[in-house]
Amino acid sequence: MEEKIIDAVEAVEEEKVVDNTDVEADDKSEILANASSTGGDDEVSDSAENDEEHHDEQHFVKQEKTDEYHWYVIHVYSGYENKVMANILKSVENRGLQDIIVDVKVPVEETIEIKNGKKKHVQKKMYPAYVMVKMLLTDDSWYVVRNTTGVTGFVGPGSKPLPLTNKEVRAMGVEDVHVTLDVEVGDSVIVTAGPLEGFAGDVQEINAEKQKVKVVVSMFGRDTLVELDFVQVRRI
Repeated sequence: MEEKIIDAVEAVEEEKVVDNTDVEADDKSEILANASSTGGDDEVSDSAENDEEHHDEQHFVKQEKTDEYHWYVIHVYSGYENKVMANILKSVENRGLQDIIVDVKVPVEETIEIKNGKKKHVQKKMYPAYVMVKMLLTDDSWYVVRNTTGVTGFVGPGSKPLPLTNKEVRAMGVEDVHVTLDVEVGDSVIVTAGPLEGFAGDVQEINAEKQKVKVVVSMFGRDTLVELDFVQVRRI
């Protein structure tokens, strides 16, 4: 999963205009590794706006119409995440595309900063320079998203839109979607994310409703029962 997204990000890296100072990564950012942020919502530079006037004139085969939508990742100028989200939503409303582009998100997490001895709750972007869009891939949706000021391209091979899997969507905190875990009680699994990454163990309990699995892992010579998310394990 990580390799697929990382390869896709590298495909749009040449278009990336980002200030690489003050980079701060966390566990959830592994899928979009090495994303950079300057923070804030400053105005796009003149050169950035001029660059947006020269988008690629390419089109993709329309996604077959179904009742299922997919999440796509778009790369944007750092600091423009919220502006891009607002502009896409405005275009959707103006063009009547509410049934094609159904959601746009800039995932954030709440953190506590201590300054001058005082605690302050602040929201931090989980994936600086990226915006998530849930949509049906059509010529119209591609055009609206790709030609929004501040957008440098879709994340995917050759900038071709690459949908996230349900497992990626859940792991990235974009949407609390249900994931199917192909394991049964007694199966051996390996932990793929979190502080126990790399540990192996046996499944003792599966809770499909809560998307949790209990696994017995050997730690320091002792068997320990731990509860993990479906996206944190895979069958060996």
